[in-house]
Amino acid sequence: MTAAPAPDPPGADGADQPALPSHLSVGDRPRIDVHAGNNAYTAGRDQINIAGDLNVCPASESVSFSLPLDTAAFTGRQNELDSITTAVLRAAETGGIIDIHAIDGMPGTGKTALAVHAAYQLTDRFTDGRLFLDLHAHTPGHRPTDPSWALAMLLLADGLNVRELPADLDGRAALWRNRTAAKSLLLILDNAASSSQVRPLLPGNPACLTLITSRRHLGDLPGRTASLSLDQLSAREAQDMFVRSAERPIDDMDAVATLVRTCGHLPMAITILARVYNQHRCWTMADLIAETETRLLHLSPEQDTVAAAFDISVDYLSDQRRRFLTLLGLHPGTSIDPYAAAALTDSSLQDATGHLDGLWHDNLLTETARRRYGMHDLVRAYTRDLVAAVPETEREQALHRLLDYYQHTATRAATVLAHEPWPSPDLPGQNRFAAPPVDKHPSALTWSRAERPNLHACLHHVTDTEQHARIIAFTAALAPIMRTDGPWIDAINLHTTAAETAGQVGDRLEQANALRSLGVVQWMTDNYPGATSALQQALDLYTALGNQLGQANTLSDLGRVRRLTDNYPGATSALQQALDLYTPLGNQLGQANTLHVLGGVRRLTDDYPGATSALQQALDLSTALGNRLGQANALHALGGVRRMTGDYRGATDALQQALDLYTTLGNRTGEANTWSDLGTVRRMTGDYPAATDALQQGLDLYTRLGNRLGQANTLIDLGTVRRMTGDYRGATDALQQALDLYTTSGDRGGEVEVLNEYGALLRVCGDLVGAGKKHRRSLDVSRQIGSEWDEAHALAGLGRCVLAAGRSADAIDLLSRAKEIFTRIGAAEAPEIAAELAAVENEQRPEGQEPLEPLADDCRLDPGAMTEERPA
Repeated sequence: MTAAPAPDPPGADGADQPALPSHLSVGDRPRIDVHAGNNAYTAGRDQINIAGDLNVCPASESVSFSLPLDTAAFTGRQNELDSITTAVLRAAETGGIIDIHAIDGMPGTGKTALAVHAAYQLTDRFTDGRLFLDLHAHTPGHRPTDPSWALAMLLLADGLNVRELPADLDGRAALWRNRTAAKSLLLILDNAASSSQVRPLLPGNPACLTLITSRRHLGDLPGRTASLSLDQLSAREAQDMFVRSAERPIDDMDAVATLVRTCGHLPMAITILARVYNQHRCWTMADLIAETETRLLHLSPEQDTVAAAFDISVDYLSDQRRRFLTLLGLHPGTSIDPYAAAALTDSSLQDATGHLDGLWHDNLLTETARRRYGMHDLVRAYTRDLVAAVPETEREQALHRLLDYYQHTATRAATVLAHEPWPSPDLPGQNRFAAPPVDKHPSALTWSRAERPNLHACLHHVTDTEQHARIIAFTAALAPIMRTDGPWIDAINLHTTAAETAGQVGDRLEQANALRSLGVVQWMTDNYPGATSALQQALDLYTALGNQLGQANTLSDLGRVRRLTDNYPGATSALQQALDLYTPLGNQLGQANTLHVLGGVRRLTDDYPGATSALQQALDLSTALGNRLGQANALHALGGVRRMTGDYRGATDALQQALDLYTTLGNRTGEANTWSDLGTVRRMTGDYPAATDALQQGLDLYTRLGNRLGQANTLIDLGTVRRMTGDYRGATDALQQALDLYTTSGDRGGEVEVLNEYGALLRVCGDLVGAGKKHRRSLDVSRQIGSEWDEAHALAGLGRCVLAAGRSADAIDLLSRAKEIFTRIGAAEAPEIAAELAAVENEQRPEGQEPLEPLADDCRLDPGAMTEERPA
C-alpha cells in the first residue's frame, strides 16, 4: 500500500524567466485552458503513481478564478446590470434559483465586457469559483470549441484527476453536474455558438450563476433563462464612455455627440477612437470626426463603424508596427508572447515587445495574462483581411519561422519534462530567434502549459496542410505535457495519427517513438492489452533499427505494464533487460527509474532483501544526479520495505526524509502517499492517535487530488485503527468505502487487503462465519495473484476464526502455515504469529478433531457479499 510519487511541480520563483519591461508585469491569472490534473493511481497492492514512473508533474491547484480584467471605463448598461444582480440578490434572500443569463447582440456591443463587469460586482457571492471560458464561436481561423473538450477543461480546472476524466460527452457532462451540485459557482461562457454547445456545460447547482454571451439569441436553454439583448449604447451612455476613455479635457459635447453617433454608439468603436484622440494631441474633435466620416464612405454597412475605427487607428501606426500587426493575423492560435511574435515578424525580442505593448495601448490587442496578448475577434478578422494582401511568399516565410520556433522550443521543453533522453532526429535547424529558457523543469512546464493551446493550433494547421514531418514532431513535443495534464483520450488519438503518419512516410524511428508514447498513455488509461501491443511494436522497431536507447526505454515501460497486470516474472525480465541496456549507455537516470520499479516488483513478490538492494541503488544514483525527486521516491519505497520487515524506526526515518523532500518540492501526491504510510507505521507501533492524524492528512490530500485509489488505501488503515480502538461502526464505514473503490477500479490486490481487515473486524464483533467468508475469499484471490504476504494474512485470519470457534487443532494448522510464509519472506508479522502459535500449542489438541477443509465446508466459509454482514 505504498506509493511512488510524482516529480516536483513548477516552481513559483520564476527565476529562469527573462526580465521584460515593467509595463508587462500584469499579474498572472490562472486560465482554464491550461489543464490542471494529476495522474496518480493504484494497482495491485501498491499505489503506483504514473508521475513517479514517467517523471511528469502532479496536479496543480484547482483554478478557482480565471476572469479577465474588468474594464476600467465601463459605462452604461445599468438596466442589464440590475437585471443580473437583482436576480442574484433575490435568490440569496429567498434561497431560490439563480437565473441563467444569455446575453446576445451584434459584434462590438460589449457583451463580454458586461458579463465580466457583472461578475466582478458579484464575485464575493460565489466562493467556490469564478470561471471564464471562451467557446470561440466566431474566432477567425478556429472551430468553435467542442463541448466535450470544454468540459475537460472545466473538470480539470475543478481539480479532477485526469485519470478519472470520462471519454464521452455524456459522461463528462454528468460528472460536471455532479461535482458542481453543491458548489457556489459563477461561470462565464463567452462567445457561444449555439445552445447545444452550451447545454452540457451548465453547472449542476441551480444556485450557480451562468452568464452566456453569443451573437445569436439562445432561446432554447434549459431552466429559467433570462435573455438580455444588447443594442448600441444610448446617446448619453456613448458620450459618457468617450469622455471617460479620453485622457484629454473635452469642452465641445456637441462634437462628442456627433462623433459617437458616427460610431453607431458601438462601445468598441468608441473606445478605439478615444485612444486615437489621446495619441494625436494636435487633433481637434472636428479632425477626428472628419477622419471617421471619410473612412465610412469606403466601407460596407454591416461593420462599418468598427472597421472605420480600425482603419484610422492602423493608418497612423508606423510602417513597422503596421506590418507587425498585419503578420499577427497569420498566427494560428489565439494568444501570443514576445518570443513567438519576434519569430513570426522576423523582429528582435526587444522590438517585438515594444510593438505588442504599443498595440495594446492602442486597444488593438488585449493582455490576457502576463506577457501574453490576444485579439478581439473583430480585430482578428480585420488583420486576416490585411494579411491577405501580403505576397504569398512573405506569408509562407513568416509562418515557417513561427512553426520552426514553436517546434524547436516545444521539443526542447519536452526533453526536459520527459526526464529522459529518447531517440529522435535532430531538432529543426538552429533557431535564430530569441527563445525562452526551458532548460529547467519549472520553466519548461510553465511554458508548455501556457503555450499548449498554440501548439495544438499549430498541429491542426500542419495537419490541414499535410506537413507530415511537422505532424510527427509537434505530436512528439506535446507528449510529456499530455501525459501530465490530459485529457488522455485526446493524447491517444494524436499519437495514433502520428504513428500512422510516420509509417506512411517510412520514418521508422519516429513511428517507434509515437508507438511508445501511445503505449504509455494506453497504460495510463488502464488499457493494458493495448499498451502491451503498442509497446511491443515499438520495441520491435527499435530492435530492427539497432536503437538501444529506444529498446531500454520501451522494455522499462513493458516492465511497468506487466507489474500492473500482476505478471511479476515478466516484469522482472523486462526491467532487467532494460538495466542491461542502460548500463553500457551510461544512462544513470534510466537505471535509477528502472531500479525503482524493480524494487517495487521485488517487494510485491516478498523479496525484501532484493527490493532493498534495488531501491538503495536507485537512491544512490538519484543522489549522485542531484535528483531530489528520485531521492524522495526511493526513500519512500525503502520506508515501505522497512515497514514490511518490522524495521519501524528505519521506516519512520526514511518516510520522514521523503516527506521533507516532497514538501520542499511542493509535490502533493508524494506528501499524500508518505502521510498515509507514516500512519501505517504509527498504527503498527501502537500510536493510534498519531496514526489517525497522519492517515487523515493523507486522506484529505488524496481527496483534494481526486485520487480515489489513494483514498481506498488510506481508508483500509483508518478502518484498522478504528477497529483496534473499538470504533467498530467507523471501521465498517471506512472499509466499505475502500471496498467500493477497489471493486470499481478492479484492484484485486487492494480487495485482498480490505477483505482480510474486514474479516478481522467481523471476528471481534462475534460474526465468525462472516469473518471466515472474508478470509477464505481473500485466500483465494491472494493465491490467484501470487501474493504470499496476503495469503499468510488470510491463513492467520482463518486460524483465529477457528480458534474462537474452539477448534484449536485447526487453528494450529492454519497459524503454522501463516508462520512458515511470514518467516520465509522475512515479514514483520513472523514474530507475532510465532508467539500466537506458541500460546495455542500450550493447550492439548483434542483427538478426533476434524481437519481444516471439512471445517470450512461445515462452517460454509464461502465468499460472501461483504455488505450482508455489517457489525452493529
